[in-house]
Amino acid sequence: MSLGLPEIILIVVVILLLFGGKRIPELAKALGRANYEYKKAKELIKKETEEIKSEIEDAEPKPEEYKPTDV
Repeated sequence: MSLGLPEIILIVVVILLLFGGKRIPELAKALGRANYEYKKAKELIKKETEEIKSEIEDAEPKPEEYKPTDV
């Protein structure tokens, strides 16, 4: 399902009617800033998760080789 030219024009007209021409640049700037912050937070979470995983792997004790004892 893709948007055609008539649908896009209708969406633009509705946005202009709702927000007015003066507020659209402000909304676009806020949307861009929110998108930037989202990507930055996503990368930070990914980095922190990788660090935690590596710390857990380093902290896990290595299993010692089993050697049966003679009884």
